[in-house]
This record gives sequence, C-alpha cells and structure tokens, in this order.
Amino acid sequence: MCGIAGILSNDIDLRGQKPLIEDISNTLKMRGPDAKGEYITAETALIHRRLSVIDVEKGSQPMRFGKYIIVYNGELYNTDEVRNELKSFGYSFDTHCDTEVVLKAFDRWKEDSVKRLNGIFAYAVYDEKEKSLFAARDRIGVKPFYYTKKKNTFAFASRIKSLLLVPN
Repeated sequence: MCGIAGILSNDIDLRGQKPLIEDISNTLKMRGPDAKGEYITAETALIHRRLSVIDVEKGSQPMRFGKYIIVYNGELYNTDEVRNELKSFGYSFDTHCDTEVVLKAFDRWKEDSVKRLNGIFAYAVYDEKEKSLFAARDRIGVKPFYYTKKKNTFAFASRIKSLLLVPN
C-alpha cells in the first residue's frame, strides 16, 4: 500500500506551499510509512508516500522517465509480461519495480497503456513539456483515487482527508 496525491494549479505558486505539501504528505503516512517523495514546480506538486516492498533502493517516487513523472500506488500482476514486451521495443530497466514498467508503458502506448495493465493500481503521470496529467485506476477500483476540480486547480489523492487540505 502506498499513498499518492497531486495538485495542478494556475492560481497557486506551489513552490511556496511547502507546509501545505508536507501536511498533505502526512495525511498519507499511514498508507506509506517507509519513504516519501515530492516533485514541485510553480504549477504542479506530486506527492508520494511509500510502503517499501520491492526494490527498496531504486523504487523511489515520484519516478521520472524523459518528460514524464509518475506517482503510483498498486501491484501489477503482469509486470514481467509488460516489461518483456517493452524490452522488445528497446526499453531498458533500472529497477525491479512495477512503477518503472507502468511509466515506460505510458511512454510507449500513452493512454492506451492502461489497457495492457492487469492488477490493482491508481497512478498519475505528469508530462512536463505539455503540462498535462494522465490519471488511471484499476478497472475494479481497488486502489483509491479521489479528485476535485475548483476553478483553475485540480487535485487528487489516495485519501479524501488529503484533498480537504487543498485551498478552495
């Protein structure tokens, strides 16, 4: 179990919101007590709390590949199958975790990548160049993914309590 959250906003300079981001991260601590990570720009904050299970040293998040940054919570049952297919397209892997597989699958197949995933998951991939976000959740809805949009701010999280801290 892990916890994810994020804010995309044109109304708030998120670089100056470290206390808010820390508070949101702390609401997710029970979902991910082992490690935490953040990606912060003026208009984007991605937050991850980790329960370390696989690849403790290299599986930190948010994870980056090229222009994409991911926060991921879940378990991919067909990790090896998707990894091997990606390797056939020339992808290499630095970790043993399914997060990297999901991220590189998104790089290869974009939104259609979710159709190739078999498991329980919720994740968000931010495109730094396009300043866009793609979010997905497993078909059954096992892993939580709550979101809200108010004016020019979009926020998501694994817990509703986390969303209640977002301004407006």
